Amino acid sequence: MADELRLSIEKLVYGGDGLAHADGNTVFVPYVLPGEEVRAAVKKRQKKLLRADLLEVIFPATERGKPSCPHFQKCGGCHYQHISAAEQLRLKKEILRETLSRLGGIPWDGPIHEHAAEPYGYRNRAQWAVRGGMPRALGYFLPESSLILPIDLCPVLSPLLAGTFLKLQDMTRSGTLPAPALEIEAFVDSRDEKIALNVAFERFPKPAAELTSAFHNALPQLTSLLLLDQKKNRFELSGTGYLTHEAGGYQYRVSHLSFFQVNRFLIGDLLKTVVENARGELALDLYSGVGFFTIPLAKAFGKIVSVDANLAATRDLQANAELAGVSIVSHNEHAEEFLKKTKERPEFVVLDPPRAGLGAQAAKHLAELRPREIVYLSCNPSTLARDLAVLTNSARKPKEGDAPSNCYEITEMHLFDLFPQTFHIETLVRLRKSP
Repeated sequence: MADELRLSIEKLVYGGDGLAHADGNTVFVPYVLPGEEVRAAVKKRQKKLLRADLLEVIFPATERGKPSCPHFQKCGGCHYQHISAAEQLRLKKEILRETLSRLGGIPWDGPIHEHAAEPYGYRNRAQWAVRGGMPRALGYFLPESSLILPIDLCPVLSPLLAGTFLKLQDMTRSGTLPAPALEIEAFVDSRDEKIALNVAFERFPKPAAELTSAFHNALPQLTSLLLLDQKKNRFELSGTGYLTHEAGGYQYRVSHLSFFQVNRFLIGDLLKTVVENARGELALDLYSGVGFFTIPLAKAFGKIVSVDANLAATRDLQANAELAGVSIVSHNEHAEEFLKKTKERPEFVVLDPPRAGLGAQAAKHLAELRPREIVYLSCNPSTLARDLAVLTNSARKPKEGDAPSNCYEITEMHLFDLFPQTFHIETLVRLRKSP
């Protein structure tokens, strides 16, 4: 078969690609739309699966638009800039339904409630690599590559984050960024007024005080700076050590190594949707982070238990609980280990795991706690499908004589478009214990 193909795109699949068939092979091509005819070049073969690069759109779909970023289709960070925001949301809902059905046996025909906001300028956190050699420049790693693409614009960044990037890029290209810096991670507060940086060096080229002065002099809004000398595994901190985010009337300290939701426009809506009408005697927050859900739930329940393996986040949570004047039972350990041994019997559980999801065994342990309600926030529909199959018992058919199962029914499904222009899907699923 020739390396060049003419394809009719059938649908989009999770991961950003379009799906087509050619000569008995399944072909995946990025940056396309359903119904389009395209030319593509095969770059990878694996039995009957082919991955191809887009060469030309022969017959474009009516929904195809003009990307906002000159680096689109090059840097790999965005996948859908050729699609309008409304159409992205519609396609993501289709992909979510198909993934849950195909991988989890969960045919959800109910509504998927949409939560969307501004499609650009939404990110409050970003990570840039430093290209060595000459000319030096900041950029993003190319997909599946160690090569760094220098960039001049990234329209998904918040205004302060975008402005900070431009100043850092100027420093890099002019040679004033201290070398050998390898990577810079930046994040801003909820008001987009203050910034914090994590800067990794292979080794410190100068005393930490001189490095600190260089960054503070260049960036007036820099509030906190964490420097890492990888060779000595040494950290140097200057400034507050954290930024403050506000959501739903609560304040959250978020330190340099803690996780917080990156979409600054949808944080309040997400918080409200998760905790709305939740109240009772005992709640459990798994993968609790800095206490984004824990703190409001502490106001609505007699007791709240939080679990997170990140020590920095756990310390932030404890500080945030003190600031809010609430009491929390906090466990600094992996949620999977906690679920194996806990004797707690919560009425309400919220979990926000990483892309790997909860895991089938941990999902089984969670169901055995028999909470009245579970709210599962997922950033990966594939692992969500696997876990929901366990929680809803879609993974197996009950046999005659089986004891009553720990089975849950899905009552609500929400899609939060936390990552516009990308294939990423954030799903909130509310489950209730079956009678």
